[in-house]
Amino acid sequence: MTPHKKRSDHRPAASKLRQRLLGWYDAHRRDLPWRRVDEHGSADPYRIWVAEVMLIQTQVDAVIPYYERFLQRFPDVGALAAADLDDVLKSWEGLGYYARARNLQRAA
Repeated sequence: MTPHKKRSDHRPAASKLRQRLLGWYDAHRRDLPWRRVDEHGSADPYRIWVAEVMLIQTQVDAVIPYYERFLQRFPDVGALAAADLDDVLKSWEGLGYYARARNLQRAA
């Protein structure tokens, strides 16, 4: 068995890969509502969280209209926390996997 040759420095290769990936992303990224940033260049963690939960086992194109309606009804974590569970589930209707909605509201 030949000994594994250890490369002394992976940083140049990693840096080049990182640059290529970021370049590809800049050229091909989709404009998704949860990626939008405010005037300070920050994304809203609540909106990202809602999107992440909705995207579990559900395709992006199916999530977008539900996401937008859900955020109109529950614009921030306080509104979601204060909401009646039946209202949350009604807003989730059609996405399926209702445990996601219950857990999201419970966590809020």
